[in-house]
Amino acid sequence: MASVTFDGVSKVYDNGFRAVDELNLEIGDGEFMVLVGPSGCGKTTALRMLAGLEEISSGELVIDNEVVNDVPPQKRDIAMVFQNYALYPHLSVYDNMAYGLKVQKMPKDEIRRRVHEIAGVIGLEEVLDRKPKALSGGQRQRVAMGRAIVRRPKVFLMDEPLSNLDAKLRVQMRSEVARIQHELGATTAYVTHDQVEAMTMGDRVALLRRGVLQQVDTPLRLYTAPANLFVASFIGSPAMNLFEATLERLDGRLVAHVGDQVMALAPDALAEPAELEGYVGRKIAVGVRPECIEDAAVVPDTPEDRRLRGTVRVVEALGSELIVHLQLSGRPVLTEEVKEVAADLDDTVIQELQGEAVDSKVPVVARFDVASRARTGDVVEVAIETARIHFFDLESGAAVGGHPIGRRLDAATIELRG
Repeated sequence: MASVTFDGVSKVYDNGFRAVDELNLEIGDGEFMVLVGPSGCGKTTALRMLAGLEEISSGELVIDNEVVNDVPPQKRDIAMVFQNYALYPHLSVYDNMAYGLKVQKMPKDEIRRRVHEIAGVIGLEEVLDRKPKALSGGQRQRVAMGRAIVRRPKVFLMDEPLSNLDAKLRVQMRSEVARIQHELGATTAYVTHDQVEAMTMGDRVALLRRGVLQQVDTPLRLYTAPANLFVASFIGSPAMNLFEATLERLDGRLVAHVGDQVMALAPDALAEPAELEGYVGRKIAVGVRPECIEDAAVVPDTPEDRRLRGTVRVVEALGSELIVHLQLSGRPVLTEEVKEVAADLDDTVIQELQGEAVDSKVPVVARFDVASRARTGDVVEVAIETARIHFFDLESGAAVGGHPIGRRLDAATIELRG
């Protein structure tokens, strides 16, 4: 296996469109790196440059300490798995997997050993004599992976390999692909538009927007310490709630005015509290994850100044929890990056708000305990876990003050490395 480095890599087409803009990204030896983002963000173009299927406009692409900008695809020692599988329909599973090795004129005994070894790892031993048309979608995907794995390339590239599978099979194959990758210790670059897929599979996740890398980190840090509004609104299902607030000092405490309501902020809500002082008297974007909002009737000991009132619009009972859609007074965050994510995810609530006078409407999604008795149309108080609130600059979109969980994760990483 090998490491991969994108060193200021850009792709600019003849019409001037910049698909990838100075991408700096390192994929470690044996790492599972997921490239994710909305349609047109540049993730597939980056993968195709790594495969040698797209020319690099500028920058250097390095595989195993060798600059490969001018190295043809067949000499890069990479293997690619496509979303349409690209299997030979007239060949058996065995012959599909063995094809690349036969082209390399490998001895028959070695080909047989490798194919049976990998077939055992990915669960295809019993179907080696079948043709692709006799296989399920999941089995075909395994064959496509097996054909790539059996070659033992330096790097595996996967371009939306699960997108043609039904929802149940996709969930199953997510864990299968991750398991196989970790068992083999294979350096892998995996492209998807599905952020749930990215978060559940990747060792690290690189999120792109309009060809620019927004943040690259572990799934947990992307979720708990997003670098900007785009990352915050893209990562998470249901998505982070974002609304405008005005900060103020009241009786020595920092409070946020949300519409006609006031919410006190916990002293430990920030990793760097001093950064927020510059926003006192100004508007700021506040982000709250759905799991940080609970029916106040279920947690009656929550202080009054850490509650907000809202009207229940929809209650979705999932058995283990309630997904509750509320409407609070205030103004949602409708910056360009938030609108872009909403359009890509087909978020109809945000799209409806774009054309309205939205000064008094904030759509909020919460995860309530099943003990809640909230019903559609009820006016309820919700308890906000203010120690886990996020803040963002409305103009730049950048995160303000860091996040205490992010700081704890940093400290844990330093301790492990030290």
